[in-house]
Amino acid sequence: MCGIAGVLPGQGSGLVDFDVLRSMAAALRHRGPDGYGLYRDNHVGLAHTRLSLIDPSGSFQPLTGEGETVWLTFNGEIFNFRELRRRLLAQGHRFRTNGDGEVVVHLYEELGARAWRELEGQFAFALWDRRRRWLWLVRDRFGILPLHYSRHRGHLVFGSEVKAIFASGFLPPPELDPGGLAEVFVRWSLSAPQTVFAGVQAVHAGTAMCFDAAGGVREERYWQLRFEPDQPGVRSLSDAAEELGDALDSAVVDRMRADVPVGVYLSGGLDSSMIALLAARSSDSPIDTFGITFRDERYDEAAQQREVAALIGGRHHEVEYDAADLWDVLHEVVWHTEMPLMRTAPIPLFLLARLVRGSGLSAVLTGEGADELLAGYGIFKEDKVRRFWARQPGSAIRGRLTHRLHPEVFADEARHTEMWRSFFATDLTRTDHPFYSHLIRWQNNAWCLRVLHPEVRRAAQLSVPDSALVDRLPKGWFEWDGLTRAQWLEAETFLSGYLLSCQGDRIAMAHGVEARYPFLAAGVVEVCRRLPAALRMPGLWDKAALRMFAASRLPRSVAMRRKRPYRAPFAMPLGTPSVEMIADGATMAGQELLNSHALTRLAARADARHGILPSEREVMAMLGAVTVRLLAELFGPQLSGRIAAARRQLDASRPAVFLDRSDAREPDVPVT
Repeated sequence: MCGIAGVLPGQGSGLVDFDVLRSMAAALRHRGPDGYGLYRDNHVGLAHTRLSLIDPSGSFQPLTGEGETVWLTFNGEIFNFRELRRRLLAQGHRFRTNGDGEVVVHLYEELGARAWRELEGQFAFALWDRRRRWLWLVRDRFGILPLHYSRHRGHLVFGSEVKAIFASGFLPPPELDPGGLAEVFVRWSLSAPQTVFAGVQAVHAGTAMCFDAAGGVREERYWQLRFEPDQPGVRSLSDAAEELGDALDSAVVDRMRADVPVGVYLSGGLDSSMIALLAARSSDSPIDTFGITFRDERYDEAAQQREVAALIGGRHHEVEYDAADLWDVLHEVVWHTEMPLMRTAPIPLFLLARLVRGSGLSAVLTGEGADELLAGYGIFKEDKVRRFWARQPGSAIRGRLTHRLHPEVFADEARHTEMWRSFFATDLTRTDHPFYSHLIRWQNNAWCLRVLHPEVRRAAQLSVPDSALVDRLPKGWFEWDGLTRAQWLEAETFLSGYLLSCQGDRIAMAHGVEARYPFLAAGVVEVCRRLPAALRMPGLWDKAALRMFAASRLPRSVAMRRKRPYRAPFAMPLGTPSVEMIADGATMAGQELLNSHALTRLAARADARHGILPSEREVMAMLGAVTVRLLAELFGPQLSGRIAAARRQLDASRPAVFLDRSDAREPDVPVT
């Protein structure tokens, strides 16, 4: 993967300065440590930083086709590019490179805006149609890779990450958006186009946006996840397992393709273990697997990781994590995620990606997507139990089914208390609410909003994200069963905006590592979306088809192991300046962001000996506050210094591509 950026200036604004493009590229240097390229003409400027995985000696960007009327700066992988290339060659197109990105140019020349529907992969790109003066910003189906933009005083500025947009100098100093902050605190995530930065938007997953030089814009959602369980197809669990296994095997083979070695993240759970096994079978040499171990044995899964690594004959690498490690790297984690965090999981994953890069690899397969598509999360069981209970809300027997939820909760006796039952009884009979499955989670998380400044909370109430989410509901949504609704909602609100970002691309690309997702391959998705709900989750048996496929290939202890949510321990660094920093609050652009009184009370609830807060909700509130404060520092007083340091590193090298197609043409730098 790579970093992309650029500017479509307002009419009459003149040429984009190459110095601007260099600064934007510098802000994305971590995404593309293997070189950078720049392009401009009379109407646009494009920048690219490269991570070389395919055709490392060629395919430098920005690139173009035969007539130089279409230009591309591309981030990602097209896994069906070989098939598309053969087709385009037969149609008379001539290729300059052996990489995957160039197929986008020729496919657009052939099909126009229908081209995106042909692409199987993970990508975000900007395509400049020089003849029509259209700039397309396009994002893959699930929003695996990031793409942001801002329109200010007639200028369009875009980049893989927000920091590149601010590095352009076209925008005023950053301000945090109250609506975006509130959405993160309630949902842990952001739904595009919302970001936490005022005036900056995200391109939605499966969406193409077209901006013209006159300031016009149009948007097309070219793909959306639609479950169609009533369509003719698989009708038995054994058939579902076979079809899923074939599709997953093919997806792994496709994602192991590269001109460099590809490793596998191995957590010890079912999803990553299945991918590791299939990857090992597709490789002619032992594969490298990477896992996180924890000093706190309640979180540790090292034994399961080592069992699978030994089974496949892989070279297993480990990094150990302790709660104290959080404070050593949290600054850098927030710099790369570009949003507050309500969960600790990204921190050990940041260390894991660093281990991958330090081991000489720059690409890994990982298991995200399986839980959304195959009903693996506990929230789906919650919804099923609650809907069953809601049909007879006075039934004590049905209410006791809540005891079977979330067996991973460390205090086992907690699941048998009246408080536990009462929690799941909240709004029990509101089953007609479109977000019924997530209501109690979001309402519980909303408690965390108290650590935000009252003015921020008041401003956030002006935005109504629920109505925007209702507008995105697919056709036929209200005819879907409860499980299907819950799965769609989880994928729409959590997958792209948090999981594939803060625990995926952002954390991996901080170290120049590309994460690839076999469970999000088109073939796998097609099988999953047509499975009847009864096959996705028979009773409360999650990921039934995958477990059946794994049963004859992995040890039973792995294939039938209960889902264990990925999490990491958190402890307050008591008696240090960090606590004082949090309690003092934070400001950005003159705006107070945090409620110092609420934070002081919250910090006082931490265990005096170990710094442990008494509940997960309080951990989320404190971590959210800490990371808001860090965000204000990183994108406030520290921003210019960080961009300047990145620019010095970039200026120490020559661009691989330097192309000036403007009237004030400067000499091209030949492709190196």
